[in-house]
Formats: sequence, structure tokens, C-alpha cells
Amino acid sequence: MVRVKICGLTQVDDIRAAARVGADAIGLVFYEKSPRAVSIDQARKMLQALPPFVSSVGLFVNADSARVEQVLERCPLDILQFHGDETPEFCRRFGRPYLKVLRVSGETDLRRPLDDYGDAQGLLLDCAVPGQWGGSGQRFAWWRLPELGKPLILAGGLQADNIQEAVRIAQPYGVDVSSGVERSPGSKDHGKMAEFIARLQGL
Repeated sequence: MVRVKICGLTQVDDIRAAARVGADAIGLVFYEKSPRAVSIDQARKMLQALPPFVSSVGLFVNADSARVEQVLERCPLDILQFHGDETPEFCRRFGRPYLKVLRVSGETDLRRPLDDYGDAQGLLLDCAVPGQWGGSGQRFAWWRLPELGKPLILAGGLQADNIQEAVRIAQPYGVDVSSGVERSPGSKDHGKMAEFIARLQGL
């Protein structure tokens, strides 16, 4: 079964809906320039609504260590996701499982990032869009992801209409969706979330 993370949630009702339809993980964005950004207080309330067995992921983009530690002091995140130019040393300094995002434009050699971020829990592949750090809704050309002994997670332009094709081609460990299940940035469409996961389960 392909794991599903729904990212960029900003409302408690969306957290509950994501869990109800079968999401394995939810993502909270701590990048102030994103239209899906949440404050620490928002995040705390949302995490309190998260049921058991659904992982919480905190997304950061080139944050300094003080900012990450400030969030961790008040938000019990399970996994950190680094979406910027963070070094391996920075990613591992917080003593938490982490995902490193690679911005790609097509088939690429993943062995160097795997070596650099060898202790990452997984690598997340997103579409490289100039000036944007994810959530663009744009996809790259999917290809069969290699077996590297590390979970590879597919993101970028995924939605109910193309998720089956994407998974058949790439065969990822997991998928990460944000704009593809929204009414507007940060506001999730519960019907789209349910359909997205139903299509995956129909593979």
C-alpha cells in the first residue's frame, strides 16, 4: 500500500477529515511566505485534533535552528521535512526523523543525495519551479524510481485524475499531495481528499 501524506493543512476540520479518509500523515507548513503557513498556536490546536496512528510532519524552508527549536518546544511533531537548501548537518541536528526534499525537473541521479542525506527517513521528490518551494501544483516527468534502500516519496501536481498513473510509473513508497486536494491554498476539499485516497486504494 502506497502511503499518503496530505500537506498544507490549516484548519482543524481538515485534519479530522484527512484522518477519516485514510491519510497516513499530515503536513503543517512553518514557512511564513507560504499561503498555507500556520502559526505555532494554530499548529498546536490542529495537532490536538490529530487521532492516533496518523503522523505529523512539520515543513521548513531555510529556517534557522532557533525557529525550528521554537516550533518543536510547543508542537509535538513526529517528522521534520526540510524543503530548502538545508545541509545534512543542519537536518540531523534536531534529533528527529526527517525527510529531505529534492526539487527535480525529470529523471535524475539520486545516489548523491542519498549519500549526503543517508540518515534521512526518506527523500521527497517535488517539481523544481523557480522561486517556489513546493505547493505549485506542477509536476515533473515521472519515471520509475530506483531501488535505493531508502523510501522515495512522490510529490508535485498530484490529484485524483493522475494519481494511479503516477504510482504505476514511479512506484514510490509514498505520495505527498497539497494543491491537488484544495478549494483554495490551505483550504482542503474533503471530497477531493476522499477521492484521491480512494483512487490509490483502487490500484
